Amino acid sequence: MTDRLHYGTTAKIFHWLIVALLFVQYPVGWLMPDIHRGMKPGDAMTLHISFGILILMLIVLRLFWRITHPVAPESSLPPWQRLTSEAVHWLLYALVLAVTVTGWLFASFRGWPVSFFFLAPLPMLSSESASAGRTIDGWHQAAGWALFVVIAIHVLAAMAHIFIYRDRIMQRMLP
Repeated sequence: MTDRLHYGTTAKIFHWLIVALLFVQYPVGWLMPDIHRGMKPGDAMTLHISFGILILMLIVLRLFWRITHPVAPESSLPPWQRLTSEAVHWLLYALVLAVTVTGWLFASFRGWPVSFFFLAPLPMLSSESASAGRTIDGWHQAAGWALFVVIAIHVLAAMAHIFIYRDRIMQRMLP
């Protein structure tokens, strides 16, 4: 297994597809109505959970692809940038996994019957528990905000490479 110098088409598709889905997922999550005790989730929640499961599947595939098709760190970067870049990427993987799994757990603890895009029912990851649901919801929201912040840092770093450093680092991931 040899490290490549640039990301391949498959890695780029995974990356940009996940970006597009997160662009949809965050507004759906923020704009859907609050669900209070005794309420059942509506279409917005089903879409939010469905997009979350889709993102979870893609991030697992992307992680597997990254491990089996490594790309060499950019040699022109200073060591601190290589280290922080690697750390931010692994943090993004961890946070996407945390957000999606806690969201699915939250729905499970609430006892909500949810489906994948209204087609197939999703298995529950746990039994119903209101107190556990509140805790997991807090984790889900905290992880969601943390992910948002790390995505912002990632995007700002990419913009710095395009507009300040002008070092063509971004060419590795652009289509």
